[in-house]
Amino acid sequence: MARSPTLAELRRYAIARSLFKPLTLPAAIRRLGFVQADPMRAPARAQDLILRMRVRDYRAGDLERRYERLGIEEDAFVNYGFVSRDMLALLHPRTPRRPWDAATTGRAHEGLAFVQERGVVHPREVSEAFAHHGRVAGYWGGELNASTRLLDDMHHHGWLRVCRRESGTRVYAPVVHPEQDADPAARQARAEALVDRIVALYAPLPAPSLGYLVTLLRYGAPHLAAEARAVAKAARSRYGHAVVDGTTWFWPVDENPVSRRHQPDQGVRLLAPFDPVVWDRRRFEMLWGWAYRFEAYVPAPKRTMGHYALPVLWGEHVVGWANLRLERGRLRHELGFAASRPRDAEFQRALDEELARFEVFLAQDTVPMASNRIA
Repeated sequence: MARSPTLAELRRYAIARSLFKPLTLPAAIRRLGFVQADPMRAPARAQDLILRMRVRDYRAGDLERRYERLGIEEDAFVNYGFVSRDMLALLHPRTPRRPWDAATTGRAHEGLAFVQERGVVHPREVSEAFAHHGRVAGYWGGELNASTRLLDDMHHHGWLRVCRRESGTRVYAPVVHPEQDADPAARQARAEALVDRIVALYAPLPAPSLGYLVTLLRYGAPHLAAEARAVAKAARSRYGHAVVDGTTWFWPVDENPVSRRHQPDQGVRLLAPFDPVVWDRRRFEMLWGWAYRFEAYVPAPKRTMGHYALPVLWGEHVVGWANLRLERGRLRHELGFAASRPRDAEFQRALDEELARFEVFLAQDTVPMASNRIA
């Protein structure tokens, strides 16, 4: 690269490379590598919001409806979500950070035998068969059946896979992941491939954000934590990079952030809180000069942006946020702005077009509300 990018060029690059021209659903998932999931529907789930701008004619719920035919898996990467099956060889066999005690191991073997006998099981069946396991604290408060929690853990440990969903609930099947070469060079190569996927998804990345994401990789690949840290330490020799305004930024070595082809669409886009464009809150504030907050779990009186505020991208600027809700089948919206509402008539026209696209996106979502946690 002839010169270092400016912050404005990094901003355009971040948007244009992530919000690529819409593809088919399988192609978009391959391009992204990972789609983060979240159970809230406000008024659509995060994975649908992420895909709707990157998949041609995408409708809310398409990912769940087509899941069994897509060659993808629900699994952990840096967060929980959807990955292509070729990533499983990088993530499994997974050695959990917190091994089970003897009693939990025994219950897990009982549960696995139950699933293997039936081939495919709904958590309800397991709860009925193992009601004597009792109840445990839920993820977000309250309680849930201990067997349901154990199924989640067995999935994370690599004993089970999610074969489909029924009314939002995960349905499980047994799985055996092939053993991987334990040679140090092979382990290092897998760690490099995983960190490469992090950089490909979230670039351009400030150095502290790369370090944080590599730390999160302990969720999906705890057995490669040491090797992943080594990749991050050697990032300058592996990735494109430059120091911009005192911060080192990284991106895939074969990309050029200053290329004139990185031109964001001039329309308005309502982004998911976990969209790759805005996921990194540190980068968000560096690129757009204000702090976006996800406040769904903040008590209502303390919220400043709303329950599920969607960043509003207009061209290359994130100008504010929107809260959407469905009332009697009609989409309602409330807007907030980082500074002041754009007075340009073109903004209102672009916003109206985006809201119309959003209504079409929601129109065919017939999948019932999730009855258990997706992430």
